[in-house]
Amino acid sequence: MWPYEFYRNAQGEEPVRIFLNSLDSKARAKVLQTVTILAEFGPLVPFPYSSHVQGKIRELRAHYGKTLYRVLYFHDHQGLFILLHAFAKNTAKIPMREIQIAHARIHDYLSQKKGD
Repeated sequence: MWPYEFYRNAQGEEPVRIFLNSLDSKARAKVLQTVTILAEFGPLVPFPYSSHVQGKIRELRAHYGKTLYRVLYFHDHQGLFILLHAFAKNTAKIPMREIQIAHARIHDYLSQKKGD
């Protein structure tokens, strides 16, 4: 199994966990199933479960009914997968603001680790 963590901000909040808890139980189970695939296959998670987004950012792709869910993540230098940001996708491409949130969280995560 490949280890993963939820990104945690300075206030101790885990935005992906908060997002998942906002979903109904069936949608949450579907997204978590995709996270389990990441934990099982690590960097070798194939399309359609995962794909490259930009720079270090990759996406986990989950579909429940007509709704597309995305969890943006990256693989840190210590072998962990960090789940950065999650959202329901309503457009063909991932909106740039979602990618910017993930980049900001990578930066924050790395800054926190540097201070440890």
